[in-house]
Amino acid sequence: MTGQTRLEEILKAGSLEEILGTAVPYPKEIELKGELTRDMIEELSRIKNEPEWMLRHRLKALELFHKLPMPKWVVGVEELDLESLTLYSKPEIGNEVRDWEDLPENIRRTFERLNIPEIEKKFLSGLTAVFDSESVYSNLKAEFEKMGIIMLPMEEAVQKYPDLVKRYFGRVFPAGEHKFSALHHALWSGGVFIYVPKGVRIPFPVEAFFVIGSALEGQFEHTLLVADEGSYIHFIEGCSAPMYKGFSFHDGMVEIYAHKGATVKFTTIQNWSRNVINFNNKRAIIEENAYVEWIEGSIGSKITYTYPSSVLKGEGARTAQYVVSLSNGPFMKDTGAKTWHLAPNTSSKIVSKSISANGGINIYRGLVRILKGAKNSTATVSCDSLILDEESKAYTYPHNQNDEPSASIIHEATTGKLGEDKLFYMNSRGIGEEEAKSLIVLGFISEILEGLPFEYVEVLKKVIELEFSEVGGVG
Repeated sequence: MTGQTRLEEILKAGSLEEILGTAVPYPKEIELKGELTRDMIEELSRIKNEPEWMLRHRLKALELFHKLPMPKWVVGVEELDLESLTLYSKPEIGNEVRDWEDLPENIRRTFERLNIPEIEKKFLSGLTAVFDSESVYSNLKAEFEKMGIIMLPMEEAVQKYPDLVKRYFGRVFPAGEHKFSALHHALWSGGVFIYVPKGVRIPFPVEAFFVIGSALEGQFEHTLLVADEGSYIHFIEGCSAPMYKGFSFHDGMVEIYAHKGATVKFTTIQNWSRNVINFNNKRAIIEENAYVEWIEGSIGSKITYTYPSSVLKGEGARTAQYVVSLSNGPFMKDTGAKTWHLAPNTSSKIVSKSISANGGINIYRGLVRILKGAKNSTATVSCDSLILDEESKAYTYPHNQNDEPSASIIHEATTGKLGEDKLFYMNSRGIGEEEAKSLIVLGFISEILEGLPFEYVEVLKKVIELEFSEVGGVG
């Protein structure tokens, strides 16, 4: 069954519970909740059988979390009471598996209803699936293991490759950046570690898929991707959660290190349910003549904060950041991208497309900084906002700073409203209002859809159609 067919079934079903099953708690082997203390962090580290250096890393992050103030750019998280959340949850599955049939039926059914096993079989080089706070499934196809590629759950990588992990972990996006990055480093659990050796090119994408399985739960997965010299990888990150009465909290992190001449493409399709507060901390360090491309598709959630970021460290380093943000309903998306040019002849491109509907709020928050000495560097920023009704809003807060006379920054921004003439034209040709809105949105983001694999374009199209259907969005 294709992803498109499955989504058509979802549309007919009419509720998220039909997709992911009844929203009942899954059996848990271990849970940690209550006050965030040193004892909790030590217990989490003990459960994971971590080396001493990782425990010290967590405890330092905990200290920073308690010291750092709430970021000034964070609003709307008043109901976020950490003591009411399960901060670590291990589902009752035993050990992580390499065969879907070895998962408990209720967890396997969740991923099957999202069509993940079928997509893996037809389209992916490898897949890691995270449920709650733990990796439950991980598999890299044998031919790629023979090439020296490492793809492991993050916890397993800490134990098997401690020197390699320690070299990069927390060095790209440190705990001290802000209060929520410190929280992540103290509580991280789940996620994936990938290392691509020199000169190795992975022909098909690798994916990690994250599911929050319960209400009042925090998820803190950590993805660390290292692309060695001249290598190539396309990594896809998918996120979903059923709709529960209580809210859930996601505070994930992605760290990418692209060595000389490497190419990394990182695609995120986030379709959290409407009761998820979502933080995504993402950054890449890019060395000489390397290239990192971010594609960020943010559809669901109550509130989202995410800014894919690139540090152009080496001469000739390049990055492109494409961000799509849809806020449909009384929800808020605070998204954007950030780039630092540290070396000569570097280039960056930021394309932001935001859509606000039914009282939704979109905020673009961007940064381009070209340091003195980054000669002949160029940066282009394009921020386009589409507002579909009188109640919705869009704001743009760019910060562009150029300290190098020979470098240039080009910034352009547009805000447009859905005209009655367009709707009338489409209605006169038999297209209903909600379908017309979804078609207009798809046309608005077509530039970014062109960069996605076909299977994911079809899924994203159907999700957007669902957003504007009578059924409403899905998680």
